[in-house]
Amino acid sequence: MAQREKIEVENVNCPGSVSNVDAEKYRAMKTALLKVLPCSAPGLNQSEMFEQIQPHLPQDLWPEGKKSGWWAKTVQLDLEAKQVIARTKTKPLTWYLVS
Repeated sequence: MAQREKIEVENVNCPGSVSNVDAEKYRAMKTALLKVLPCSAPGLNQSEMFEQIQPHLPQDLWPEGKKSGWWAKTVQLDLEAKQVIARTKTKPLTWYLVS
């Protein structure tokens, strides 16, 4: 069985720490997140973000959305570390695209 392509991800909460994850799932989740996140604050809270990505997820990667929450969080933390998205300092936390 051929090995699947991996992609390196960062975590905004652990600077300098990197992990390798499935590239196909990463790219699909990144596309979904970038579709639903607004371009300005206040953005979406975590529950809203997780709910709104569901229609944009490929069913072959996440049948019925299973395990998509872990992937959404992983990609969200990576995109924050890369300063593609930002979080507000409000409670609950919300996320939006950096312009």
